[in-house]
Amino acid sequence: MYERMLAEHNRLQHQITSLQKQISQLPEGKLICASNGTYSKWYRSDGCNKTYISKSERRLAEQLAAKKYLSHLLKDYLHQKNAIDFYLRHYNSNCNQAEELLKSSTEYKELLAPYFSPLSEELSLWTSFPYKKNNNYPEQLIHKTASGSLVRSKSEAIIDMFLYTNKIPFRYECALLLGNTTIFPDFTIRHPKTGELYYWEHFGLIDNIAYCQNMHSKLQLYTSNGIMPSIQLITTFETQNNPLSSEMVKKIIEYYFL
Repeated sequence: MYERMLAEHNRLQHQITSLQKQISQLPEGKLICASNGTYSKWYRSDGCNKTYISKSERRLAEQLAAKKYLSHLLKDYLHQKNAIDFYLRHYNSNCNQAEELLKSSTEYKELLAPYFSPLSEELSLWTSFPYKKNNNYPEQLIHKTASGSLVRSKSEAIIDMFLYTNKIPFRYECALLLGNTTIFPDFTIRHPKTGELYYWEHFGLIDNIAYCQNMHSKLQLYTSNGIMPSIQLITTFETQNNPLSSEMVKKIIEYYFL
């Protein structure tokens, strides 16, 4: 949540700076619109006096109208930014104690395991059975998860947590042969009731051109082998300024599995 709020703060600051620049380039004064029921008149006010704007000066009226709209939008963004500033100032980094207990304490995790195991014995065995994992770039596996795994990003750790705590059987980076190509989906998932297979790919750098090219190739490989996005293939995306949110992960899991 903290990272999402920080990203939103940065996005708002960018929007505020852009709006301030746009407003500064528009004409001085404020627009006043008057109507007698049939006709409307435009005036430009400097705070003390107002001057009539003729119909031939419609461009000026449009610019002053845009200035008023952008000024209101700027106030809205400033209000939102101030609210986020308050949250960031009072954020407590120790507010994820339940999740941290599962990550840090082997003893508690072992004792609590029955509470998070899939209800089906067959699916529980499938989850714990050894499988071929992705051995590429092991140094990137730096984020410990609620299930006890190591993953490559904080967003993957969020997905892991919601799958694990909702008793949904899954494997992280399990080998999948598609034609003559072996890939390693971020998550291979079995539906907790039907046992049907799903795959979840999280694409975390879609503001990177080279990354996007690889992403499109991977999606094409899935579809050419009959695994369709939004059907058997779940996809999530993020950029540096727009991280994956816990709320989105929760809604996706509820939609597909609960």
